[in-house]
Amino acid sequence: MSDAARIEAAIRERLASLSPSAIDLIDDSHLHAGHAGARSGGRHYRLTIVSEQFSGRRTMERHRIIYAALGDLMQHDIHALSIVARAPDDAPAA
Repeated sequence: MSDAARIEAAIRERLASLSPSAIDLIDDSHLHAGHAGARSGGRHYRLTIVSEQFSGRRTMERHRIIYAALGDLMQHDIHALSIVARAPDDAPAA
């Protein structure tokens, strides 16, 4: 298994603890070739996730929940993470 595949699998496994009804994870690392984070091995991702656990929570709280679930991956394997976190009853992002 490649390093990129290992990291993606670890992200999905950890986010499963949030019981998402939808998750879309896109690796944008190729767009950051030569960037300091890319040189050190950290990858760049875009995440869209829908979970009941986000209901009634502000954006910053939702992001903190995700960062807590990802734990040490944020210190070593993930250099950048763009997040869209929605509750099931939120209107979809335009």
